[in-house]
Amino acid sequence: MNDSIYNILEQKIEIIHQQGSVDLALVGPIQLPVQLSDQEITFQWYTWVSLKDLPSSKEDLLKALPNANLAFSQQSSILVYGDFSSADESFIRFHSICHTGDIFGSKRCDCGFQLQQSLKMIVENGSGALFYLANHEGRGIGLFSKSLAYLLQQEGYDTVEANEQLGFEDDYRSYEEAIRILKTFRTKPVSLITNNPKKVTSLSDAGMLVDRTVPLWGDVSDHNKKYLQTKIDKSGHVKGLETGLLS
Repeated sequence: MNDSIYNILEQKIEIIHQQGSVDLALVGPIQLPVQLSDQEITFQWYTWVSLKDLPSSKEDLLKALPNANLAFSQQSSILVYGDFSSADESFIRFHSICHTGDIFGSKRCDCGFQLQQSLKMIVENGSGALFYLANHEGRGIGLFSKSLAYLLQQEGYDTVEANEQLGFEDDYRSYEEAIRILKTFRTKPVSLITNNPKKVTSLSDAGMLVDRTVPLWGDVSDHNKKYLQTKIDKSGHVKGLETGLLS
């Protein structure tokens, strides 16, 4: 990490000390535009992390993040609809947890839209399942690290560059456990709701047949258009022709 990156992040991190307690690291504020009904409201977003197994020095903390495994303390779940096991055609969605998009309705990504829309598509299809995957926050870097990446994005770095500047790769996600669970529910082929060919490859490599893929683009705004375009240009996602997202 160079001095320029460190200076951007260091001033946004506060180490909180309390005698007899584990130190905490607080990061923020981060501008978070959120859709509330018919209004777009910008909140200031903060996250914190316990430093029980991490250094309390800001510089050492930033260096330690790639090996801290902050995402690996959650559990995944599934929402199943209809006769998922036996139906001839079932939709599935491997949805990575997105605290800001799924919960707060952040406009900086399209995750909340994809979550709600994929559930609607599953119901309209008559059967399917949504796998809500923990350990996937920020493509596998964890919420605290994702908040630091957001700070860098506010300075002009794209989502891939921000992760790389923090010492991470573009994508750490694994679908191995989800596929193992999927196989306990269903042996027939599935229709996969995704823009990400890597998910199809993961299923195919595990011996799971994919009848077709169903792209899911939408909720494009000035806040996330660069982010979505970067996923096409650098992460191999399919083009979103209907939204003007072209590589």
